[in-house]
Amino acid sequence: MDTKKTLALLQEVKDGTLTPEEAVLKLRMSPYEDLGYAKVDLHRELRQGVPEVIYGSGKTPEQIIGIASVMRENGSENILITRLSPEAAKKVEKEIPLDYDEVSRIGIAGRRAEVTSSGTIVVAAAGTSDLPVAEEAARTAEALGNRVTRLYDVGVAGLHRLLSNLDIILEARVIVAVAGMEGALASVIGGLADCPVIAVPTSVGYGANFGGLSALLSMLNSCASGVSVVNIDNGFGAGFLASRINHMGDKK
Repeated sequence: MDTKKTLALLQEVKDGTLTPEEAVLKLRMSPYEDLGYAKVDLHRELRQGVPEVIYGSGKTPEQIIGIASVMRENGSENILITRLSPEAAKKVEKEIPLDYDEVSRIGIAGRRAEVTSSGTIVVAAAGTSDLPVAEEAARTAEALGNRVTRLYDVGVAGLHRLLSNLDIILEARVIVAVAGMEGALASVIGGLADCPVIAVPTSVGYGANFGGLSALLSMLNSCASGVSVVNIDNGFGAGFLASRINHMGDKK
């Protein structure tokens, strides 16, 4: 049950058209809907301000359609579907309105383009090969109501490319640093910025990169203060966390 429906329910209690006991029963019945293959959390937006996010990998298009349809029927907008393959997206968009991006593999059902925070999130990617993860972070943050500035191909192998955008880095409220190889970009940005830096290691690199493990360990051992690290290739997690931090600035 979304915020609008909850407020309407409380108004019915206030008006006397619904007893408190009946309202409690409705609230107890509404936390989730059991589809058999999924229990859709309908209270997520009420609790956290953001609807449940659908992880598309491993789900059939029919399952994704079923989950998203239930969420839309209960008032959810900006429903994020991550790791959605192009083939699955073609089937899903036949049943529900879908804004799909092949680079990030993110689909947004019932998109509501609205900026709800005054701060800016900067998403910086070391190389072009890191763009799928960087775009996953950027599009996640945008879907959650954030203004996003992209700085792409600014890896430390050509440090001047990053330093020429120092003004953008210093104006950010939170920065997402995406890098594979040795993952040095996060430490460099962490030494320049006065805001939180979320480091995202990617699986981009040669053999000794170990599928992103070397970048992960480098970022975890960063000598720069204020750098936190999410899992390998987890652009979604970084974008979501960046959104939380960005909106906290407005709450204060």
